[in-house]
Amino acid sequence: MIDRTLQPEIKKPEHLKVQAPERITLPNGVALNVLNAGDNEVVRIDILMAGGRWHQSQPLQALFTNRMLREGTHRYTAAQIAERLDYYGAWLDLSSASEHAFVTLYSLNKYLPQTFDVLESLVKEPLFPDDELATVVENNVQQFKVNMQKVDFLAHRGLMENLYGAGHPSGRMVGEADYRRITSDVLRDFYNRHYHAANCSIYVAGKVTDDCLRRLETCFGTGHFGASVRQTERVHFEPTPADVRRVFVERPDAMQSAVRMGMLTIPCHHPDYQKLRVLVTVFGGYFGSRLMSNIREEKGYTYGISAGLVSCPGSSVLFISSETANEYVEPLIDEVYREMDRLCHEPVGNEELSMVKNYMLGELCRNYESAFSLSDAWIYLQTSRLPATYFGEVQEAISQVTAEELLHLAQKYFCKENLNEVVSGKKMS
Repeated sequence: MIDRTLQPEIKKPEHLKVQAPERITLPNGVALNVLNAGDNEVVRIDILMAGGRWHQSQPLQALFTNRMLREGTHRYTAAQIAERLDYYGAWLDLSSASEHAFVTLYSLNKYLPQTFDVLESLVKEPLFPDDELATVVENNVQQFKVNMQKVDFLAHRGLMENLYGAGHPSGRMVGEADYRRITSDVLRDFYNRHYHAANCSIYVAGKVTDDCLRRLETCFGTGHFGASVRQTERVHFEPTPADVRRVFVERPDAMQSAVRMGMLTIPCHHPDYQKLRVLVTVFGGYFGSRLMSNIREEKGYTYGISAGLVSCPGSSVLFISSETANEYVEPLIDEVYREMDRLCHEPVGNEELSMVKNYMLGELCRNYESAFSLSDAWIYLQTSRLPATYFGEVQEAISQVTAEELLHLAQKYFCKENLNEVVSGKKMS
C-alpha cells in the first residue's frame, strides 16, 4: 500500500530526451521535418516562409500579407475557406514574426485530401481581394483604436520605442495612417518576394502517415511555386535607445496605471543567456518569485508582477511588467530596484535556488512532452538559428548554475542605470 502521508521523492531528469525530427528534402528542395509522435489521428502542418516585418518596405506589410491568405484564392472565396475548414474539423492559424511568416493547419488524418486542398490553394494562389482587404483593415483599425485606450498597450508601445528607437522594426510603432496605406498591390509585392519554394520549410507533427507525407510532397514538393527563386537575406538593424529613462503616457480616466520597465541585454546565443534566465526567474519569472513575494504578497501594491527575457534577433529585452493603482506606481518601482539590489549583493539561498531549478526543469519537460510542443521547439531552434545541442545546454545550465554565478550575473547584467521606465495612467499631483 502507498503511504499517502509521505511526499513522493522528487526526481530530477538526468538526461532530457527530445525527439529530433526526421529531415527530408523534397524534390524541389523544400525541407520537410517530420515529428511522428502521438496516438490521435491528427496532424499539425507548419509552413514557414522566410520573410517578416524586418523585411517589409512599409509598416504592417508582412502582417497583412499573412493575414490575407485566408481571404480568397483562385479556387475558394473567404467564406468557402472558412466553411470547408470548419466542416472538416480543421483549424487554421496565420502569424507573422520578425523574420518569418507561419501558416499552421491542424487536421484530422481522414480529411487530409479536403484540408490539404485548401492549404495548398491559400499558400500558392491568394488573390488579396480589395473588398475583403477593406473589411480586414477596418476591423483592425477599430481594434487598434480600442487598444490605444488601454494603459498596458500604451506602456508596452512606449517601452519598445524607447529601447529600440523609431528606426528599428521593434521600435517603430504603427499608427492609424499605416493601416490606411495597406493596399492589395502592397501585399502582392511582399508575397511575390517571400512566399515561394526557395524560402519555404515545412514541419509536420502528430500521427504522420505515409499518405500525409505523399500529399505534402504532391502539394509543396514536386515543383517550384511562387514568383521568385531568391532566398530572403538576413538583415541587421542597430537599436538607437532614447536618452530619456522615464516616459509617462497620460490616460486621465485610467483607474490604474501600467508599469513597464526594461533594458536591452544579451541575445539568446550568448554563453550567459541560459543562466541569466535562471536569475530572471528568481527575480520575477514564477509565482513565488522575489517580485511577487514582496510587491504582491507583502506590500499588496498589485495583483501580479512579472519579469522575463524576450528574445529578438541580435538582442533580448529584460522586462518587468505590472499594473497597479495610480498612487502605488512610485512605491512599486522603488521595490523593483530594491529587489534588484538584493540579488546584486546577497547570494540566493540554497532552498530558493533548488525550488527555482526544479520549477524550470519541470517546465522544460512539459514543453517537450507532446508532438505539437516538440514542433514548436524545433521551429524555435530554426528561426533563432540555434544548434541542435540547445536542449541539452539549457538543461545543463539550469542544473549546474550556482548561487555565486547568479550573484556575478546580477552584478554584470542588472544595471539599474540602463533600466527604462514607462508608465501609462492617470497623473498624480
